[in-house]
Amino acid sequence: MLGSSRFTTLDPQVTGALKMPDQRAGPVRSLVNRLVIALGALGATTLIVYFGRDGYLDNNGAGPISLLDALYYATVSLSTTGYGDIVPVSPVARGINILVVTPLRVLFLIVLVGTTVELLTERSRQSFRIQRWRSRVREHTVVVGYGTKGRAAVETMLGDGVDPEKIVVVDTDRARLDVASGLGLVTVSGNATRSQVLRIAGVHQATTLIVALDRDDTAVLVTLTARELSETAAIVAAVRESENVHLLRQSGANSVIVSDETAGRLLGVATRSPAVVEVVEDLLTPDAGFAISQRSVEPNEVGGSPRHLPDIVLGVVRGDTLHRVDAPTVDSLERGDQLLYVRRASPVEDD
Repeated sequence: MLGSSRFTTLDPQVTGALKMPDQRAGPVRSLVNRLVIALGALGATTLIVYFGRDGYLDNNGAGPISLLDALYYATVSLSTTGYGDIVPVSPVARGINILVVTPLRVLFLIVLVGTTVELLTERSRQSFRIQRWRSRVREHTVVVGYGTKGRAAVETMLGDGVDPEKIVVVDTDRARLDVASGLGLVTVSGNATRSQVLRIAGVHQATTLIVALDRDDTAVLVTLTARELSETAAIVAAVRESENVHLLRQSGANSVIVSDETAGRLLGVATRSPAVVEVVEDLLTPDAGFAISQRSVEPNEVGGSPRHLPDIVLGVVRGDTLHRVDAPTVDSLERGDQLLYVRRASPVEDD
């Protein structure tokens, strides 16, 4: 387990794997923009010198100032090299150097120095942001695997109003992590079967771990590793084969979803009752139509039957056990019960 001292000094493994979301332009685009500005300043200075070439003197006696000579003078002048072989001699040329070329020289240097400083300080800036995030993050959700299932899980949580900073994505695919970072999510690059990677993601302080991997054996290893790090985190895992459900539960998963069989059942139902599939998809979409939610029993509902409530109640969670709404044990609601009910996720549209 990580102690609080681990938040004060970050080792290279942490800063290399953990990435804070950054909405600014990417490093390549930033460098290209700076290069365009620098070349623009160089080109403008070259044209200024060339069109005012009559006011310049080449001490080498090479004759009139050519376009190449103007480019050479602009380069050594903006870079402050200043060999002194080409110099402004007329009052007009000197005035232009003071009023125009000097500001361009300053701009040129700011672009170059700014790029260098930014590259040197980017790692320190990331380290500071990581340290601050790790010192504040509590009760977050870690999503292992950002494929189709992982993305859908994150979209559902964001649709329910979860703060993006409360979601950490762990994956080995850098392209997937870049997509997650673009949504404002904190990302960790690494193999989640390693305890160090899950520690960096803060599993020991998370409330929920979602295992959304494509391989069942890897999901079992991740669940085992996570349960060793945290005894309290709720682990929700997806598997492809139902025969592996008991392995996930024995490894410490609180909930196991059989993705392939669930999709297969919906396909079978769709052949006979397509409308049923539409209703199920509607219930699983949190921001449109109807959705399934969970809430605590209100004080005025204690003692009543869940079947007589205005809401459409599907089940009652008492303690750690889920009961169907028609179960005799929950015919009378108690304090602390949780209701699984159908809520309206969007206003009714007029026909």
